[in-house]
Amino acid sequence: MRDMETVALSLPLAAALAGYLLGSIPFAVLVARRHGVDIMKAGSGNPGATNVKRVCGRGPGNWVFALDFAKGAAAASWPLLAGANAEAVLHAQLAGFAMAVAGHCFSVFLKFKGGKGVAVSVGGLCGALPLCLGVSAAVWLGGYFLTRYVSVASLLGGLSLPVTANAAWGWHDPRFWLCLGIAAFILFTHRNNIMRLASGREHRFGKS
Repeated sequence: MRDMETVALSLPLAAALAGYLLGSIPFAVLVARRHGVDIMKAGSGNPGATNVKRVCGRGPGNWVFALDFAKGAAAASWPLLAGANAEAVLHAQLAGFAMAVAGHCFSVFLKFKGGKGVAVSVGGLCGALPLCLGVSAAVWLGGYFLTRYVSVASLLGGLSLPVTANAAWGWHDPRFWLCLGIAAFILFTHRNNIMRLASGREHRFGKS
């Protein structure tokens, strides 16, 4: 019994640490640097896939999205291999997921600066909460094709997460609270985009 309690405590802690370190890897900075660009000083200055795509082109931007997706998915998926009980694994997945997003947005390798966490969140959802991912992806696509604003699509996709989690598991479930936290975090990291949208200065793909 004590061994099970130790695993139930240590696995989420290990997942949180691993998730933060994985999330902190600044793939946008590394990919842009290979193309001779300091992404922290180019475009919007955001070290994320959208800014890399805007500054360096579609190929590098897609690579950054894929790599950021992968680190979120890995952080949320590896606890499945631990052989612990289902509750401990779920808590570890959620901890790894949350800390991967935190690491991406506040990277230890970038003096605690970072991206907005969308691609990492998508990867984490794929590993831990695929139902929420499916709904959020549909909302993102609808928001993007209706508005052509990546920021609007990301905000709508993020806000759909707690709605889906509440419908699936109820507000008392830790999955709901994680989704609510991620939605709030996406709102926070997109605060400048919201201000640009309000003033009509936000970049819109497909429009001059």
